[in-house]
Amino acid sequence: MKPLLIRGGTVVNADREFRADVLCEGGRISAVGASLNAPAGVEVLDAGGRYVMPGGIDPHTHMQLPFMGTVTRDDFYSGTAAALAGGTTTIIDFVIPDPKEPLIDAYRKWRGWAEKAAGDYSFHVAVTWWDESVHRDMGTLVRDEGVNSFKHFMAYKNAIMCDDETLVNSFRRALELGAMPTVHAENGELVYLLQAETKAKGILGPEGHPLSRPPAVEAEAAQRAIAIADVLNVPIYVVHVSCAESAEAIARARARGQRVYGEVLAGHLVLDDEVYRHPSFEYAAGHVMSPPFRPKGHSQMLWRGLQAGQLHTTATDHCTFCAEQKAAGRNDFSLIPNGCGGVEERLAVLWHEGVNGGRLTPSEFVAVTSANAARLFNIYPRKGCIVEGADADLVLWDPQATKTLSVRTQKSLGDFNIFEGRTVQGQPTHTVARGSVVYADGDLRAVRGAGRYIERPPFAPQFAPLARKAALEAPTPVAR
Repeated sequence: MKPLLIRGGTVVNADREFRADVLCEGGRISAVGASLNAPAGVEVLDAGGRYVMPGGIDPHTHMQLPFMGTVTRDDFYSGTAAALAGGTTTIIDFVIPDPKEPLIDAYRKWRGWAEKAAGDYSFHVAVTWWDESVHRDMGTLVRDEGVNSFKHFMAYKNAIMCDDETLVNSFRRALELGAMPTVHAENGELVYLLQAETKAKGILGPEGHPLSRPPAVEAEAAQRAIAIADVLNVPIYVVHVSCAESAEAIARARARGQRVYGEVLAGHLVLDDEVYRHPSFEYAAGHVMSPPFRPKGHSQMLWRGLQAGQLHTTATDHCTFCAEQKAAGRNDFSLIPNGCGGVEERLAVLWHEGVNGGRLTPSEFVAVTSANAARLFNIYPRKGCIVEGADADLVLWDPQATKTLSVRTQKSLGDFNIFEGRTVQGQPTHTVARGSVVYADGDLRAVRGAGRYIERPPFAPQFAPLARKAALEAPTPVAR
């Protein structure tokens, strides 16, 4: 791999921006400074007039996900290639075991699927059931596999939904291991009831989807998960916060000193529930995801949460299903596969609406698109920061460039774009992954299998090393 020198740009980190050159050697950043000398044989990129920022980290994607009787269109190659085209160099995807499937078996399966990835990747592992083997596997995953976060679905009754017993046991185990519990906060019992009641009224189309998952359903689950975490004194990360009520619950808990962190999706920041009332089934169904897009007004509260530091990361929940797959729910909205794309468009949408909209500074943009995720999941400053020794994952950003987002030009294999027709100002001109230019002025140079699995170490232990070893190996009693 030839050294790469990015010359003359404005480096933007989460704490400051400054003019500097960036030298990349051997996949790492070897120097950051003014007027760096170019080694022999170096490739030079002129970044004049552009920002040089850390490559984006999307902490919430679903590539090659088997879900609701089908599998997402984007696999780990096509999905990470699309991410690179949009300036995102690392994703954190989800291992989701079937009920009673051993966590280790599911993890090995997902690792095999991900070997084709073009960009770097890591995994949260979902806890979908509980017994002593799950307790043991969580320890193995933290100790041997570099997993430091575990996902809990509070929705999807009769499938992957956690009951409170599982939440309590898993949260306790995560605390012992120095891992972060994360939750999909929706009350699955209420969703199940409201789906049946909505269909009984004859509402069968996509417009029934948000009616069966109102903000109160999300807020209740978020508050319950936060309360459980508070009692157990474990940090908690709430994924895809979509409504004012959940954002306020996080803010209240943080004001009390609780360690609660919130993630918001790019789609929830710019779209509203009008999309479900569109006369075209394909259009409305294309927006079906959970939690759904909310009534006007909620997005403003999410922006304020980001500005105030009460919400911390931005993601996409990238989970692409085509029109044929979505058509499974043509006569029953509860059968529409839940999921939308966005991994390619996230940075551009957030820059346009956030930075150009006066809601975020460039450094705040870097914080919510890469640095905060790296900090929260313990890979900072290896990722999320332009500093000597970090991985050479970078995006050259032209704040003046414009693009109209469309399914016709996207790299994702999905056949629908929730940002269709939206013109954004601010675009990646080059993406650099581990020192190699993988996207240049529209030319995607993604390489199948070039991505690496990123191990994420556990957080600082709460006890001495011998006690820590015992906690990794000894079982915790399971409530009966």
